Amino acid sequence: MTQDLLHFSPGPQRIVCLTEETTEWLYLLGQEHRIVGISGYTVRPRRARDEKPRVSAFLSAKTDKIMALQPDCVFGFSDLQADIAADLVKRGVQVTIFNQRSVADIFSMLYQVAAMVGEAEQGARRIAQMQADLRAMQAASAARLAAGARRPKVFFEEWDEPHISCIRWVSELMTIAGGDDCFPELALEPMGKQRIIADGATIVKRAPDIVLGSWCGKRFRAEKVAAREGWADVPAVRDGQLFEIKSADILQPGPAALTDGVQQMHRIFMQWMDKPLPVRGASA
Repeated sequence: MTQDLLHFSPGPQRIVCLTEETTEWLYLLGQEHRIVGISGYTVRPRRARDEKPRVSAFLSAKTDKIMALQPDCVFGFSDLQADIAADLVKRGVQVTIFNQRSVADIFSMLYQVAAMVGEAEQGARRIAQMQADLRAMQAASAARLAAGARRPKVFFEEWDEPHISCIRWVSELMTIAGGDDCFPELALEPMGKQRIIADGATIVKRAPDIVLGSWCGKRFRAEKVAAREGWADVPAVRDGQLFEIKSADILQPGPAALTDGVQQMHRIFMQWMDKPLPVRGASA
């Protein structure tokens, strides 16, 4: 029988996702049947852990196990996975590494992945809905401001020892949700080591009204933050405005951050704006 040399499958059929956001997106698109391997850190959607083999961490991967799955495409994220990508490319695997750092970058990545699996139209619809929801958040914040409220100053801590401030997409989503990043200049730095705040006194001086913690891979401890030396008079500590947002909800640059993560921030900010804190030292 003569082989049909002109036959091809539309888009990759056997995909390995080295990070969670592409896995979550493919599930949302109804294309989970294409996924043959996932990151061990995947928690969204929860069922993916039961349905797909785990073949990588973030900085390392089981290359032989990936090759055994015979992937026709591997999705990865950032320069931190460059060595994994290079190893797979040398073995003849197609690898696509995204490097999204901003909200616009995330939307671009989502559209590209949707198009690659033949779901550009559905992807565009879902992106448009997410954008509409984000605009609604902006409008709600603007309404509070028009009524005389002010935006809270927010310190988002990605790590505690040393203090690391938030990456760009988190800072941008914070702005959309109604808060002002205490360290907007650091958010422009792509690497965590460039966003280290060596002296906690620097944070104290910026007097955040709210502290959000998302300590990659470990539980945020509000009591530990409140007990930091010199932090007693920080407005967020003084008024009990210390909150955790799970890393899977905000530090994965994909659907989670654009939906659940930003919605959590929005609720916290709106509650703060709707219930003005009492003026200290005011007479009864």
